[in-house]
Amino acid sequence: MEMRHLRYFRAVAEELNFTRAADRLHIAQPPLSQQIRQLEEELGVLLLERDARPLRLTEAGTLLLKRAVAIVSEFDLAVQDVRRIGRGQSGRLCIGFAGSAMYSVLPDILNAFRDAYPAVELAFTELLAAQIAESLANRSIDVGFSRPGLPPDEYIEQHLLVTEPLMIAVPARHPLAAFATVPIGELQHQVAVMYPQFPKPSLTSLVVEELSARGIELDLVQEARDMHTALGLVAAGAGISFVPASVSQAKRNGVRFIAIEPQVLVSPMTVVWRKNHSSAALVNFLRVVIERTTNLQVAS
Repeated sequence: MEMRHLRYFRAVAEELNFTRAADRLHIAQPPLSQQIRQLEEELGVLLLERDARPLRLTEAGTLLLKRAVAIVSEFDLAVQDVRRIGRGQSGRLCIGFAGSAMYSVLPDILNAFRDAYPAVELAFTELLAAQIAESLANRSIDVGFSRPGLPPDEYIEQHLLVTEPLMIAVPARHPLAAFATVPIGELQHQVAVMYPQFPKPSLTSLVVEELSARGIELDLVQEARDMHTALGLVAAGAGISFVPASVSQAKRNGVRFIAIEPQVLVSPMTVVWRKNHSSAALVNFLRVVIERTTNLQVAS
């Protein structure tokens, strides 16, 4: 028995007329009658009382019609769902992201994607850059927004989205809070609240290495897992920290955001994904990512 046999039988059973059923199926009437005969022979039971006018279903035919409607409908729905996944119109994407991405381009990207593909489920995990690489490798995420970018790898693709200047976040009562811009030399031996430096790549290693190249050393006294915690510690007077410029747009009580002069500390953010993936939803997502970040760069 094939799916077409159930479709043919359903049409005949609902029309109770071979001619009308053949017209509905866009086939000739004799082959349709032959297909129904074959179905009856395979099942070993009579499905139609052909002497009745109009045709009448037997008890077995009535049962098969009920089941055929459910089977064909479920099969058609499955085909539609599979095709939607194949077009990237449904499915699930797991997204890993650096916390600071939520202050930058990511919310705009997510809103644009949800508008275009509302049936695709999105799941989120906040991760450090090194964890994004690991999570891509073990397939626990499909795409990541990494800050800083990841080192070249034969198994991943990477696209630069934005490069932002880094600013310092200082307690409101800190001596540096009086500066309009902070000369980079003033950072020497400043007590700092930073994010995990290892494993690399990390925003902390980027800052420490750039400052060290200029003969400037920080006193790293406190480590914070995420930017929200770091800013809370800054507000509590634990030390200064470094944040992308986009973070400064979110006002925080007890914290001042100040530009560094000269502007040598920058923070690149990239979108990364596995090479040779098979997800149409990811293809659509990456297209939205590139379009939205390009539009934002043009607007700015």
